[in-house]
Amino acid sequence: MTRPWLRFAAERAERYLDGLGERPVGARSSFAELRAALQGPLPEDGAPPEAAVARLADGVEAGLVASAGPRYFGFVIGGSVPAALAADWLTSAWDQNAGLTATSPAAMAVEDVVAGWVKELLGLPASASVGFVTGGQMANFTGLLAGRHAVLERAGWNVEEDGLIGAPPVRVLVGDEAHVTIFSALRMLGLGAKRAQKVAADEQGRMRPEALAAALGAGSGPTLVCAQAGNVSTGAFDPLDAIAAIAHRHGAWLHVDGAFGLWAAAAPSLRHLLGGVAKADSWAVDAHKWLNVPYDSGIAIVADAASHRAAFSKRADYLIPAAGGERDGHDYTPESSRRARVFPLYAALLSLGRRGVAELIESSCAQARRLADALRRDPSLRILNDVVLNQVLVRFEPPAGRDGDAFTRAVGERVRREGTLWASGTKRHGREALRLSVSNWSTSEADIDRVAAAILQAVAECGTAVET
Repeated sequence: MTRPWLRFAAERAERYLDGLGERPVGARSSFAELRAALQGPLPEDGAPPEAAVARLADGVEAGLVASAGPRYFGFVIGGSVPAALAADWLTSAWDQNAGLTATSPAAMAVEDVVAGWVKELLGLPASASVGFVTGGQMANFTGLLAGRHAVLERAGWNVEEDGLIGAPPVRVLVGDEAHVTIFSALRMLGLGAKRAQKVAADEQGRMRPEALAAALGAGSGPTLVCAQAGNVSTGAFDPLDAIAAIAHRHGAWLHVDGAFGLWAAAAPSLRHLLGGVAKADSWAVDAHKWLNVPYDSGIAIVADAASHRAAFSKRADYLIPAAGGERDGHDYTPESSRRARVFPLYAALLSLGRRGVAELIESSCAQARRLADALRRDPSLRILNDVVLNQVLVRFEPPAGRDGDAFTRAVGERVRREGTLWASGTKRHGREALRLSVSNWSTSEADIDRVAAAILQAVAECGTAVET
């Protein structure tokens, strides 16, 4: 049987991939232009599948961002290694519901295997439970929800049955540079973003253990502590060994936001950055960010499997529970019905192997150092962070008498408009900077050299424009 819509989709996908290395990295059309091209009345009669897919592909082409390519350095977004992309196509064709063993024994078996592989790669307890969620946001939410259960249970409160009204207040301590998803998770947890007490950090964004000890000693009661493995701007790691000892001495639950940095544990040359990570109570990591699998692919890991299940377990007469030794994925995630996102993960890990994962992580870090070294040759550029991982934070100094923030913004805008690369702007200690995150498996030294040249050219052009 022929399926022209699948052949069409495959041809368009291959054409896109073939041009990925050379197309402008940013989108070529605006939101308004794209909406105008795509909108129109919903037809009374449907179109053939290949015609519908063709209209979609034609309509969005100019708005696609080449984030899967080798010169996209924005927001710590990786691409997709070939095996993961191929498995993702099969995932859609198989159309499995990864909620229960009853709905897909295949998905649950693969989840069980991948959970073991990931824990081993990251040096985390083999007895920990694992939930496969949409991304770093939901992984943080999952770990903190399990923590909320545990600390309130110790205080004699069943939050799943009785809610938060009347519950003992839960203290939350976070580093001064905690990621925004921690605060979003606190809102969803019903604790509120303002519940978080910020703990002082050093110049690279690492939480200061002595400040944490003082903050914990100033209060009591159920407590969550959120540490960070991989600062989103600098790549720095909180001193996890010291933080774990302090948190547990005060009876707190320690959650580690390791959305991208936790993968450093799989690389021998970087593992020392994560000393003490296994002593935490929960961890969040995003496989799309640095393992380079397709969206969506977050992983939540919890040392206390009973607390994890208690926070999420779902029971109803019509649900067929897993038998002994089997797994029901919905016991470890906020979702019930969900895509079998673990299939691409399995294919990626199997295709890379332990050595390949380490090389992917170490290569990105080496490319980040190469980029920083190339940019340092221009005295008007300042690298604002210690390049310990895959993050490079750059500020551009303008000609004398000009505003540094405006000049840095202008360089960033010119870089994105020119199209050789895409990188996002940010602020570091109140000052404008350009943030480059090297996370893609396909980024080569030639790509890095090309990117450095494009940035330096933008600096020169903006300097001339400012002077005139």
